[in-house]
Amino acid sequence: MKQIGANHKNRCNMASKVEANVPKVDAKLAKVEGKECIVEGVIETQHVKALEVLLKGISGTQKKKVKVHEIVLKNVRNLGKSVQELRLHCSLEEPQPSWTVIHIGGGMKGTTAEKIPALVRNREDSKVSNRALGFFNKLGYKFDHELLRVGFTFKSIQSVTTEVGEIDFEITTSVTSIHKIPKFFEIDTAEPLTPGLHLVEVSTPTSAENFLEPATAISTFSELLAPLLHLSKPGDITGLSSTASAAATSIMSKGSSGILG
Repeated sequence: MKQIGANHKNRCNMASKVEANVPKVDAKLAKVEGKECIVEGVIETQHVKALEVLLKGISGTQKKKVKVHEIVLKNVRNLGKSVQELRLHCSLEEPQPSWTVIHIGGGMKGTTAEKIPALVRNREDSKVSNRALGFFNKLGYKFDHELLRVGFTFKSIQSVTTEVGEIDFEITTSVTSIHKIPKFFEIDTAEPLTPGLHLVEVSTPTSAENFLEPATAISTFSELLAPLLHLSKPGDITGLSSTASAAATSIMSKGSSGILG
């Protein structure tokens, strides 16, 4: 475990740059911005394998492993205003780990927002250099906490029937265990934040003009996972599914016999 932390420091090389001169964010790298529809829930770790088998059967694809070092920054300069939060992600599964800065805004409000089954919120992702921590520090963002996310993702296609025909939406399902890192940048000190539980997030890109169909796609896809877990808007997690154990047993039985996938 000690070696993991050391390798991470050498490969991502951010911790020693905190007080460095203001570095540039690499503007040549791709930037993705817009909105997303998302729901989330929790599942017991003992049932994660069954969820993986189910997702593989639904998507027809292989999982992508996830191991992400997340640093959360908050802007403390704008006193009296809402706190601005940024997340810096370093993917440790890549041959050459790269950093991404993620800004997640507040959810859409209003009567329509309350009625749809998924949260619609702003999200912007931008690739940055490994000196970004110092850059954002100079802009007033201060270190708040850091996490380690370990698990996997699946990409699936969910179709929605509309007046103009069927529209396909790419659904991303993320299944991760969350670990807190008590010592700054020391990955080897990571401890489970919620032992025995995994966080499940289901999302798809959307826009301010067209969010009803993506929300429908999320809702329809969530029903496929319903026997294993409850999915709801972030902040409204409804707890564990009472049918998870029976569903997991059934899925594993079908998976081993080749019925799924």
